[in-house]
Amino acid sequence: MTSAPAGTRARPSTHRLRGWGGVAAMAVAIVLTALFVLVPVLHSQPGEDRPQSGGPGVADARPIADTCKNPEASLRPGNKNGPSIDKIKKRGKLLVGVDQNSYHWGYRDPNKPGGSLEGFDIDLAHEIAEKILGDRDKVLFRAIPTNQRIAAVDSGQVDMVVRTMTINCDRIEQVAFSTAYFETGQQVLAPKDSAITGYDESLKGKKLCVASGSTAETKLESDGYGEDIAVKVPNQLDCLVRLQLGEVEAVVTDGALGAGQAAQDPTIELKGEPVTKEYYGIAMDKEAADLVARVNQILVDYRKSGWKTSYTKWLAADLGPSSGPPAPKYR
Repeated sequence: MTSAPAGTRARPSTHRLRGWGGVAAMAVAIVLTALFVLVPVLHSQPGEDRPQSGGPGVADARPIADTCKNPEASLRPGNKNGPSIDKIKKRGKLLVGVDQNSYHWGYRDPNKPGGSLEGFDIDLAHEIAEKILGDRDKVLFRAIPTNQRIAAVDSGQVDMVVRTMTINCDRIEQVAFSTAYFETGQQVLAPKDSAITGYDESLKGKKLCVASGSTAETKLESDGYGEDIAVKVPNQLDCLVRLQLGEVEAVVTDGALGAGQAAQDPTIELKGEPVTKEYYGIAMDKEAADLVARVNQILVDYRKSGWKTSYTKWLAADLGPSSGPPAPKYR
């Protein structure tokens, strides 16, 4: 096999359309479907009393805290009703921003009748609806891309986002988070036959894909890999498609999401160990203290039984046995 001339970047193989049953084609169909489902998130809905802010994908500019010691610390659990809870009860539906393309997290299976959403995050959203409204099906899901998550909350288009969203110092200045419900870390997803060994020097000069607005994008840029980001996509599944088509050589994402994508395509795998420790939380409006406290109370109970049941059903096969959810932190 001849090597690329010095000073040039080797082109990834373009004959690689991997995976079982044409995953790439199915993924493209799902992404196209998402474009239509996204419409409700991008425009104000009748009866919503909060103004649209900043346009699609853009949250209001707010100052970032100079210091951030414990971003995972949230409000203490509580059961009292307040304006946010009352609004949800009056509406009779919980509006939840989710993903519909993340296998085993928030995923619309086109092979199942009705194509209903399923996964770990979807189970959690149903649990919250049941505890607030008394019916797990009183939830309206709105599919949103990665870079729309904060804007969807900030504009009032959803009551909350349950979408593998990492809690970090920048984001807690824009939205309120529940206590952490899952621990993960950044990893590299690449073909099994790739020379890439993980989040290390083997990434230099490779064509990388990340989801726009993701923690992976921020980390790569801060670690000096910004020039290697060849593609930024609105949804993480788009990176899998680009990898399968040979347009990029690796994907950087949360290991929990990467494991789901590796399960969809047996020719790719996670490379190396996680290089960060991150926690997923449920994002809500900063003014919705009553809702944040109620969700934290729901999570107290969910960690005792429902969490393990959902993990076993959706994630154990890909991630292995779990020691359980992260312990909550309060301020």
